[in-house]
Amino acid sequence: MSALPPANTRAHGDPHDAAVGPGAGAPRPSVMQLVFRDKAALYAAYMPALTYGGLFVPTQREHRLGEDAYLLVALPDDPTRHPVAGKVAWITPAQVSGGRTPGVGVAFPDDEKTRALRQRIESLLGTAVASARLTQTL
Repeated sequence: MSALPPANTRAHGDPHDAAVGPGAGAPRPSVMQLVFRDKAALYAAYMPALTYGGLFVPTQREHRLGEDAYLLVALPDDPTRHPVAGKVAWITPAQVSGGRTPGVGVAFPDDEKTRALRQRIESLLGTAVASARLTQTL
């Protein structure tokens, strides 16, 4: 089984630097921008199987399950950047076999803004949400 390439999706993350001051040495939460240029890329990244939904973020950077992750998400034909304060719930490591794209799945929290984002994503994807086509994750 092969993974879909992260076509028409752009992800940027800040370097994972150590914190300064009290608690120095603890990593800062990751901030990643996801720009979806089309519905196919959004479909490949969307994770409806997570309780409140989530998105796959292609990255080479190492993460831990449960780690805080902050996303700025731009949907197709929508200039708004939607902020999401989620948690890493899925990891595809860089050395995984099968040609899968390395990255992390970020689970959405149960809050009003993120519920609205999930509804917008599912509205954009329509019946494709239930499709059997391959995605970046499940």
